[in-house]
Amino acid sequence: MDHQVDILVIGAGIAGAGVAAQLAADKSVVVLDMEARPGYHSTGRSAAMFAMNYGNDPIKKLNRASWPMLNDLPPEYFPHPVLSDRGVLHIADENSLEEFEELMAGADDIERMSPQEAAEIIPIIDLSKCVAAGLERGAKDLDVAALHQGWLKQAKQLGAKIVCDAKVVGASHIGGSWQVETTNGVYTAKTIVNAAGAWADEMAALFGADQVRLVAKRRTIATLPSSHPDISHSWPMLLSASEDWYMKPDAGSFLVSPADEDPVPPHDVFVDDMVLAEGLHRFAEATEYEVSHVEGSWAGLRVFAPDKTPVCGFAPTVEGFFWLAGQGGYGIQTAPALSLLAAQMVQGKELPTFADQQLIDDLSPDRAALKN
Repeated sequence: MDHQVDILVIGAGIAGAGVAAQLAADKSVVVLDMEARPGYHSTGRSAAMFAMNYGNDPIKKLNRASWPMLNDLPPEYFPHPVLSDRGVLHIADENSLEEFEELMAGADDIERMSPQEAAEIIPIIDLSKCVAAGLERGAKDLDVAALHQGWLKQAKQLGAKIVCDAKVVGASHIGGSWQVETTNGVYTAKTIVNAAGAWADEMAALFGADQVRLVAKRRTIATLPSSHPDISHSWPMLLSASEDWYMKPDAGSFLVSPADEDPVPPHDVFVDDMVLAEGLHRFAEATEYEVSHVEGSWAGLRVFAPDKTPVCGFAPTVEGFFWLAGQGGYGIQTAPALSLLAAQMVQGKELPTFADQQLIDDLSPDRAALKN
């Protein structure tokens, strides 16, 4: 059966769900995902935070625009807040002091404190190693599952269809519309939104669009038992100034990551035991925590364009093919602003006020950084 809609969104992760929720109010929308459930590869494996200082200048603009949106989500789809207090405690040893000072110079909302003051907040910090610290009180925990599921619910209630087990295997442009063949039916639409994550470049090739040189990178996380299970739930996230490990309290556990960004082919990524072991060693070296037991571990994909800026805009040489990809490690916290911007661009509507020309140029799939 050939299903005809206005817009096909390829990918049901946070990007696809967010833009579908925006588009479905005015357009008929189908969201295709090649997996058995939405958000399998990246969104479902993210331990996200919202930190206003995280990312480059375009990301920071999207952060600022996303912040009020995350605090004002429609209650019929988001009955509980998706943001909660957490904070980030940045610490440095002698080897990462220069990076710490660069961080402090570029941020106006990180409170410098002594190592002793930092250890009063997180008592496992090794004071023989820590030489500087700063607390970013405004950073928040971000409930990825609630945000993702809320947008999927919103999209479906507005009439969008979410079709899983629907890998795109072919596409042709006929009479001003795209005919898209999948493993779960044939779909026709005038506009394609490429929100395929790590597979977005492969998807572009199927539609005859120029690729933008996306790179998928593995991010690994281990679950360790908390050393202070009665109080650690209220601790901030602990982050090395060199960003080569972090620890995030999670109920009675610690989520610890080597903050790895090793390039990998798009696939169902798995944990590299050596990378994980090195990251856990760095965490143990900076703290008084003794790693004796790993409760579990997993890995996910983070997808970056060469300049670490998302790609959002129509392909310059292929009719009706819209990019929404390359969100990297910022995809959850920037999703509200990017979803709104992408939906307005797709429909040719007036752009939101945060979308100045510089931001549009920075996000363009035709920008110079993607061609060199």
